[in-house]
Amino acid sequence: MSRKHRKDSKSVSLVLGSGGARGLAHIGVIEWLNDNGFAIESIAGASMGALIGGIYAAGRLDAYKAWVCALEKTDVVRFLDLAFGSSGLFKGDRIMETLKGMVGEHDIEDLPIRYTAVATDIERQREVWFNSGPLFDAIRASIAVPSIFTPHQYQGMKLLDGGLLNPVPIAPTFQDRTDLTIAVDLNTPRRQRARAEQPRKEERVGDDQGYHAKIKHFLDSIQKGFRGDPKGDLGLFDLLNRSFETMQNAISATKLASYAPDIVIEIPRDTCGSYEFYRAQEVIRIGYQSAASGIAAKMS
Repeated sequence: MSRKHRKDSKSVSLVLGSGGARGLAHIGVIEWLNDNGFAIESIAGASMGALIGGIYAAGRLDAYKAWVCALEKTDVVRFLDLAFGSSGLFKGDRIMETLKGMVGEHDIEDLPIRYTAVATDIERQREVWFNSGPLFDAIRASIAVPSIFTPHQYQGMKLLDGGLLNPVPIAPTFQDRTDLTIAVDLNTPRRQRARAEQPRKEERVGDDQGYHAKIKHFLDSIQKGFRGDPKGDLGLFDLLNRSFETMQNAISATKLASYAPDIVIEIPRDTCGSYEFYRAQEVIRIGYQSAASGIAAKMS
């Protein structure tokens, strides 16, 4: 993904929020900024924002985009390494190794863009900012969604998802000397209109069945004992996910009111579910369109 910019381009501090698969919208936002001559000089991210921002800073976002957009053709079940009897459903080692193979090992201080990933020290109940050290330690810590991924052990700390305390981490950009601070909020109110579904390829059965069918079957088998009753009550995982999102929504609103960036790009929380990564192309397109409309309204 090109980083060439005009001499008169505006420099940007980009804040990428947390929100699961909705974070794929960050790719579209970055693409729009690059296409329109903005110079991204600093990135701060939480959870999926830390992952997308770190991969972009390492210069490998095109490779990641191609990979994630092809997930319907990929046997992703091999990335789900169950952590039986542990403090999370998945260990996350396999997906991290896959990303490392795609992106390469990097130290944050060597990246060409200033980068900060935010995680949560669960024992000390405080934010941890990664702006040096191994990139994938920062990403793994920041994406450790409670009950989904096991906590990341790092330098004596037990670290969880940065979105627990700071879903839109604006504060790490306060010392930046850029023209604009642009924040992407993945937890804005639901849209009133019906969601346009992405056309999906026909899924095959058998050993070569599609991504969505495999994930649905896999998660269904895990959740049998945790489903809601026929009255429509939420199952355990749905309840945990909705609770986490409710908390993030409240914190995001407070952070944005207290530390208002120059521009907020809003991605509605019904854009996709937290784990609907198979809708990558659609969500990336929504991010691009939201950046176009959100930034144009402020810059006009």
